[in-house]
Amino acid sequence: MALDGAFLRHIKKEIEEAALGAKLDKIYQPNREEMVLTFRTRSDTMKLLMSARANSARIHFTQYVPENPKSPPMLCMLLRKRLLGARLAEVRQPGLERLLCLDFDAVNELGDPVRLTLVMEIMGRYSNIIFVDENGKIIDALKRVDAEMSSERLVLPGLTYQLPPPQNKLCLLQASMREIEDGLQSIPSDMELSKALLNHLQGLSPIVCRELAYLTGRGSDVTAKTMTAEQRERLFYFLRRMAETVKNRDGKPYMVVSPAQKPIDFSFFNIEQYGLTAVVKSYTRFSELLDAFYTERDRIDRMRVRSQDLLRVLTTASERLSRKINLQRAELSRCAERDTLRIYGDILSANLYTIPKGASFVELQNFYEEDLPLVKIKLNPALSPSQNAQKYYKEYHKASTAEKMLAVQIQQAQQELEYLDTVFDELSRAATERDLSEIREELTEQGYIRASKGRQKQLASMGPMEFASSDGFLILVGRNNRQNDRLTLKQANKNDIWLHTKNIPGSHTIIVTQGRDVTETAIFEAANLAAFYSRGKESSKVPVDYTEVRHVSKPQGAKPGMVIYVNYKTIYVTPDSGLVDSLKSNFNGKRMESVL
Repeated sequence: MALDGAFLRHIKKEIEEAALGAKLDKIYQPNREEMVLTFRTRSDTMKLLMSARANSARIHFTQYVPENPKSPPMLCMLLRKRLLGARLAEVRQPGLERLLCLDFDAVNELGDPVRLTLVMEIMGRYSNIIFVDENGKIIDALKRVDAEMSSERLVLPGLTYQLPPPQNKLCLLQASMREIEDGLQSIPSDMELSKALLNHLQGLSPIVCRELAYLTGRGSDVTAKTMTAEQRERLFYFLRRMAETVKNRDGKPYMVVSPAQKPIDFSFFNIEQYGLTAVVKSYTRFSELLDAFYTERDRIDRMRVRSQDLLRVLTTASERLSRKINLQRAELSRCAERDTLRIYGDILSANLYTIPKGASFVELQNFYEEDLPLVKIKLNPALSPSQNAQKYYKEYHKASTAEKMLAVQIQQAQQELEYLDTVFDELSRAATERDLSEIREELTEQGYIRASKGRQKQLASMGPMEFASSDGFLILVGRNNRQNDRLTLKQANKNDIWLHTKNIPGSHTIIVTQGRDVTETAIFEAANLAAFYSRGKESSKVPVDYTEVRHVSKPQGAKPGMVIYVNYKTIYVTPDSGLVDSLKSNFNGKRMESVL
């Protein structure tokens, strides 16, 4: 994981600088895997988050505290009893282990001073928070570990606390470059340098080892034993520089984010290995970085989990429609042979007196195609020749009617499938619980979700997203299909400019003109917003149609968000998240008032 021992050493420095000597004022346990400690000094109050979650174990100061439960868990009550009012005396880290010991000066029941310790172990799914007394005995732990769970290390009240089993790795704080070089010689020759460093050095995460290998090979793949003399010199130059950074704790927090602003990784020094495929953002404090990284990632994970039921509904409906369309198309292809049925009826009608009764087939001349040989027509022996002819006419009329109905049904199913595609898109862009609630309400109105019994509280509808172009035009972007309808058909003025990605699900975008002539700059920037808030967000040269709102209309009975438009022009743009942020800042800075 990215939160390695070296990064944790920088976190240790931040905790020491901000909270050493501070009074522990409050203790919360928002859920079974997280603790929040509130420290108070004469001039400041700070919240320290300790998380033992398998995929996001960490410790840092936070601005985003999870909601506190009504009744505190047992461990939380125990910590409140023993630690409230204590002062943080020391923060310890053995070597570059992913482990911090928070030592508190407290008093016991008799009023005697004691030294109590909270140990934050960051070890993936084995992460834990352990409460230890002045004698090194475990008082309790967030996750108790008995003999059935582990035969190497027990974590139970009353037992002596032991550090996690040490790894057979060299520590940058203690080992010399000669020891590190000798150790690399024992690595298998075909092992990549990044993996060799990861297996050999303590406290370095995969991203750090990959960056060292990247810098060593100047972007080329390098193995531990095939390095040239120049590459070896470069490796140990960067290793020495990194060792000094770790020892002095003077690194800087950097986060790697995708072009869509999704957090990817982080480190205590600048990252170059991603090139132009990602963006590296710097932060002022390490806790600020972790807050941003995990808060956004946890939000994405939480939204993914909470949107599973909606995703399941949409997937089921889409698969059902796809199967229905395929079956209808197969039936439609059979209807294309209806003219043959009519021809067979005509041929039988013209030859009624030459057809023997009880025949199962007959070969007759096709007078529609005289150059063709005799045509073989299948008959029902139980029917007379006239009844067989009428049977073919009946099947012809049935096929003609079916073809007309199937064409309409297929078109309707395709339109419904396109609508579900737009809901898929808005679900992928849902950022809040309110977004999910509005999508759920939309699907309930359309009959895809059964309405809950009893009176349901209607949530206040959110307004559209608001932006301002660089030349002062207000730009509004719909969040979902229902909001798209309200924005385009009810709120927008007929002279405003409407934009939407061409043949791509996305948001309706409105440039509020207020009677002014719209500029090319405003159209370009609004088109960028329309492309950014669409399925084409990750693409380049996205086509965006635009026209006046007067030319946009909604067909009778169309699904939410579905409109038709005429007299439009098309512009091609590449979505730019930086431009989107700038347009949002323009609106926030100017505090423009919506005229809709």
